[in-house]
Amino acid sequence: QISQHAHLGPELRPLQSPEHHIDPIYEDRVYQKVPMRSLSQTPSSPGVDSVPLQRTGSQNATGTFPRGGYASGQGANYTDTYRTLPYCSSVESPYSKSGPALPPEGNLARSPSIDSIQKDPREFGWRDPELPEVIQMLQHQFPSVQSNAAAYLQHLCFGDNKIKAEIRRQGGIQLLVDLLDHRMAEVHRSACGALRNLVYGKANDDNKIALKNCGGIPALVRLLRKTSDVEVRELVTGVLWNLSSCDALKMPIIQDALAVLTNTVIIPHSTWDVSPHQEDRKLQMHTSQVLRNATGCLRNVSSAGEEARRRMRECEGLTDTLLFVIQTSLGSTEIDSKTIENCVCILRNLSYRLAAETSQGQQMGTDELDGLLCSDASGKDGETSGCWGKKKKKKKSLDQWDGVGPLPDTAEPPKGIQMLWHPSIVKPYLTLLSECSNPDTLEGAAGALQNLAAGSWKWSVYIRAAVRKEKGLPILVELLRIDNDRVVCAVATALRNMALDVRNKELIGKYAMRDLVHRLPGGTGKTMCDDTVTAICCALHEVITKNMENAKALRDAGGIEKLIGIARSKGDKHSPKVVKAASQVLSSMWQYRDLRSLYKKVGDLLPLTTAASRFIHPNLRNSFSMLTDLPLPHDCV
Repeated sequence: QISQHAHLGPELRPLQSPEHHIDPIYEDRVYQKVPMRSLSQTPSSPGVDSVPLQRTGSQNATGTFPRGGYASGQGANYTDTYRTLPYCSSVESPYSKSGPALPPEGNLARSPSIDSIQKDPREFGWRDPELPEVIQMLQHQFPSVQSNAAAYLQHLCFGDNKIKAEIRRQGGIQLLVDLLDHRMAEVHRSACGALRNLVYGKANDDNKIALKNCGGIPALVRLLRKTSDVEVRELVTGVLWNLSSCDALKMPIIQDALAVLTNTVIIPHSTWDVSPHQEDRKLQMHTSQVLRNATGCLRNVSSAGEEARRRMRECEGLTDTLLFVIQTSLGSTEIDSKTIENCVCILRNLSYRLAAETSQGQQMGTDELDGLLCSDASGKDGETSGCWGKKKKKKKSLDQWDGVGPLPDTAEPPKGIQMLWHPSIVKPYLTLLSECSNPDTLEGAAGALQNLAAGSWKWSVYIRAAVRKEKGLPILVELLRIDNDRVVCAVATALRNMALDVRNKELIGKYAMRDLVHRLPGGTGKTMCDDTVTAICCALHEVITKNMENAKALRDAGGIEKLIGIARSKGDKHSPKVVKAASQVLSSMWQYRDLRSLYKKVGDLLPLTTAASRFIHPNLRNSFSMLTDLPLPHDCV
């Protein structure tokens, strides 16, 4: 089946490629480095201190819009990085290289060993163990020695990729994986802490592959399923989150861990299946580090392609739970949390190409599609001008929904995969866009609406109408003013897809034209990336297509001068895809003969539009509006 955007050249498809990633989450040093005297006296490893997530305060949608200064997120591992960009910033431990300070020796209250009593202290020498010795201690008969050895490895490899590689070469990863099936929780904690550091960062993908080849993913899943220790569960999900930044491991994680993460972490920690009266448990939901890690892992693997999306959509309870987590955060300070960011980004990726990849989308017949696309051209005689000629007008409830009245074909409340495309999902997305101040969450919510509004299947038509009904267009327009390229890019593309609806197109042309033109380069504003400029040009093109009033509004807003400036740059300031997108808009403007006398500098516009026609695909003029939906451009961890 040919993609909706197959007619577009690769340079005119910003962010069309499937998923990019981000970098893994974090690595923590937990071992206090001290000289080792004997195996029996190795100090035990303290617990892992999680790094608190810093969040910004939410904004009230009714006040002034102060969200203009957000910097883009730092590269994390949202897989390559929601471009190895970062949906979540990668966080390093705050501990110093030497580890936290030890308490005074007198407070340790350790018993002396027999050797220390019998030997002359002057003959005793202190030294750090060599790496092979520490690795060998992982096989020691005493669990305390195994635990301390694993904790010491975690300390040694913190921030040191050379040590991490050496541990792999000496077989340390296999021995640590073996400890995951140990009977003692203390050994589990130390082994997971070491593994989490060993697989942190894109530079350590070899370690991630080695862990997978050692049977590490099934071992982590077994441990997650059987342990009730909160710290161990946090560490296991942290290791899985770091592993999920490696493209080669995304499908193995889905195959081995998706069901367990959903049923033993996400659903229980979300309290989706808890009685409404148990509000005390709901208060703990968003502060759960385990839930944060699990959603971060699934956020990364959701960008692994069509098969990954299919499995996640079909995972019972996953979609319902993610949406429940988002809805319970609305109106609270948790709306800006990393957990909400992860949930939104997962839903954005799962909303990608729904019409093409789901049985419901493939079952739509030609007659039904014609009715949806051509419903605006209705005649007084009860006929509609169909795509293939005149045909009798169908009942409104069967072929269209304009946002008023009951939704057709929905006898029961949506559940499971149906919730991804049902118009009821529009309201929580719009609430996020109006209240949230996390730029990554804003991008994810706008991207989800962009995906849902793309194309021509009936649920896309319904989504576009629902956004208008819920007064979502002004919310999207307001977000064009944010000083964040990725948010503006997602919002501009969402507006472009919303403009496929005739009434939306009129409203966008009337109320959003000046904001769109203002974001074009050529003024005194901040220079934006090529993807964002291309998205704005594509939105302008759709808004002026078959709407002369909007073309006039573009001229009145000073858009022609800016577009000519872009088209003339010929790659000096802008990439070829930006030049082509701007030329496409100018070419469409020139099609309105009645407006030519109103254009300023027509002598400049004419040669540009003539030149533009040489590299515009023959089918592109009438189908440029068919912007496909996009997956999240990065992974997170």
